[in-house]
Amino acid sequence: MRLVLIGDGESPHLLKWARALAPRVELWALSSRGFDAGFDALVPPERRLALGTTPRFEGGNAGLLRALPTVVRWLKAVQPDWLAPHYLTSHGTLAWLAVRFGGVKARIAGSAWGSDILLTPQKNAGMRWLTRRVLRACALTTSDSRHMAERMRALGAREVMTFPFGLETLPPWPEHKDDALFFANRALESLYRPGRVLDAFAAIARDWPEARLVVAHDGTLRPALEARAAQPDLAGKVRFVGRLDAATQAGWYAQARWYLSLPASDSVSVSVLEAMGHGCIPILSDLPANRELVDDGHNGLILAEGELPSRSRLAPLAAHADAVGAGLQEWVGLHALFPASVQAYVQRLEQLGGAGRA
Repeated sequence: MRLVLIGDGESPHLLKWARALAPRVELWALSSRGFDAGFDALVPPERRLALGTTPRFEGGNAGLLRALPTVVRWLKAVQPDWLAPHYLTSHGTLAWLAVRFGGVKARIAGSAWGSDILLTPQKNAGMRWLTRRVLRACALTTSDSRHMAERMRALGAREVMTFPFGLETLPPWPEHKDDALFFANRALESLYRPGRVLDAFAAIARDWPEARLVVAHDGTLRPALEARAAQPDLAGKVRFVGRLDAATQAGWYAQARWYLSLPASDSVSVSVLEAMGHGCIPILSDLPANRELVDDGHNGLILAEGELPSRSRLAPLAAHADAVGAGLQEWVGLHALFPASVQAYVQRLEQLGGAGRA
């Protein structure tokens, strides 16, 4: 089966898909930007096309659409059975146009990543219409949460497979957890509300002098966040470490007892699953997908909108922290290991059959 993976080839999440797919299909790849070096061992250069555009997932991707003639010519030469676009309102649109108007003979298996379903269709009628068209053009779609899958069906999706972009392997149980260490690593952008993360941590640290927070990742809000962290209630307690490679990030997960993720909108987050897989106790915003992972007060905390946590709220979890963390890791091992999910996905594509080659 010949499958073309379409997305941002510089994204670690797309690379994870490539690693899982490469042993199972004849894999080709089309990137709206370039390719992470990790693709070199998975997809030969002659099976790749990099468009070199700078797509914005929030919309306005005229540069990506201008590449359609190049994409169509390349896909017709490839003759794929399946196109697998990731992020439906950018790369999914490109795949739909190539099939609908470019004459590419292939079936589409589109994967939603979160805001392409949870936010973009709410912007205006045009984006809602486009999302519906792309979903209806897909013979199969994937979602990483039950909540998002329901939204996709309401927008016209046919068959939806639901599984998280989970861990590739389960990490070993950490030798030592720092009970006072908190970790956060979502992008420092408004969607992920890193300011609320700092405020939540400040509320905890008020009664916990030993508490410390490590903030990974980067973004446009970093200067303002560093200024906030310099204020008296947080001074000396917050460390910004920027973007991390996978091994360094795994080291912070292994050390931290607590993990903070408080976005305004989200599906099941890979970062949250990674933290749980390392035994970190999650403190999450009150979103439907987060409630698929956390039973508030039993294996983590769910913060209502505007709520600030306290050390006393964490106390019952802290009292049994190792047992809570072990339970979280066990859940990830049972429900969120990515290669097994992709194997089932490939089997379903084979059952459905492709449309590319004669």
